[in-house]
Amino acid sequence: MSRPSEPTTLPSFFAGFLKLEAAGGMILMFAAICALLIANSPLQSWYTLLLDLPVGIRFGALEIAKPLLLWINDGLMAIFFFLVGLELKRELIEGELSDRRNILLPAAGALGGMAIPALIYILFNRDDSVALQGWAIPAATDIAFALGVLALLGSRVPTAIKIFLTSLAIFDDIGAIIIIAIFYTAHISMIALTVFACCIPVLAVLNRLNVTSKALYIMVGMIMWVAMLKSGVHATLAGVVLAMFIPMRSKENPDYSPLKDMEHDLHAAVAFFILPLFAFANAGISFAGIGSEQLLHSVPLGIALGLFLGKQIGVFTFCWLAIKSGITALPKGMSWPSLYATAVLCGIGFTMSLFIGSLAFEETGVSQIFDERLGIILGSLLSGITGYLLLQRTLPAAQNRD
Repeated sequence: MSRPSEPTTLPSFFAGFLKLEAAGGMILMFAAICALLIANSPLQSWYTLLLDLPVGIRFGALEIAKPLLLWINDGLMAIFFFLVGLELKRELIEGELSDRRNILLPAAGALGGMAIPALIYILFNRDDSVALQGWAIPAATDIAFALGVLALLGSRVPTAIKIFLTSLAIFDDIGAIIIIAIFYTAHISMIALTVFACCIPVLAVLNRLNVTSKALYIMVGMIMWVAMLKSGVHATLAGVVLAMFIPMRSKENPDYSPLKDMEHDLHAAVAFFILPLFAFANAGISFAGIGSEQLLHSVPLGIALGLFLGKQIGVFTFCWLAIKSGITALPKGMSWPSLYATAVLCGIGFTMSLFIGSLAFEETGVSQIFDERLGIILGSLLSGITGYLLLQRTLPAAQNRD
């Protein structure tokens, strides 16, 4: 006789929820909705005061003073990019991307998914030099949100779709990192850049000697972050560079992976704190006074159409060309309709799009006639809903899919 199941307690419910693959995406959505509600409530002035709160750190002549919003965008997001770098290195060495056959299709999709949205945006804003700064905003895919939508479909989603979407988002992140490094830099300080460059051989020696002390890598990483912050190149890139030097294996203990250990330590903090905090700080759009002129401005319109139309056209078309040319093949478990539906889902560009938007218009701010966040939210929302509905129609109802 089977034992009756024990009642689920509140702590055990939350513990189970936090283990869900899509829990981070759900918390991200909740944080964004909270920001929107507060920004359109009597608490809006307090929300603005909080983000503008000056925070400074000083060591002798060295001083870093920024509003809280920039500490989140420049500081905490460096940890997010560090985690992205760790995941990328792991995938390239022993993950899905270590097999060439698993690289080509998502790489082709990512290339199209960056090029076509950017082209659509440029077509809408070609006559406005200020607006053109945001050309890369619709080129990003938010993997946390996308996986959150997939999780709503449960076991109907084949593993092949999850692998394809995750791999494509990794290539997407690589593209975003390159774009930020090349196009979104302020005036360069050669002294600070030299300090950053001097840290790289130090990391290389630590890696070569197979040093596994996290504290040493973090200490050098902090110096790199400060130097990058002062150099004019965006500080978050220091996280990616640091991740490339974290050892994959310990020579003394082959079963221990410093990289995986750091990845495990950071994953919960990034998914459940850093990204939701970033969303809360950047998604608070006040709709007071917004009319058709703002909604139909070329910037939010170009972003929304770039994400919703550009992503699905770019990802699907480039994947179709790669498959039809014989370079790669449609993965087992995926069909053409499910590939297209997944391509639509790639139009969710929330986190990275907001981040690039903050870089593109940090000089001009959002006090002008347009607010790029309107386009990001609209394009991501349309992509998420449409992608979900298409996948719901496309995927079979069978359970326990592989």
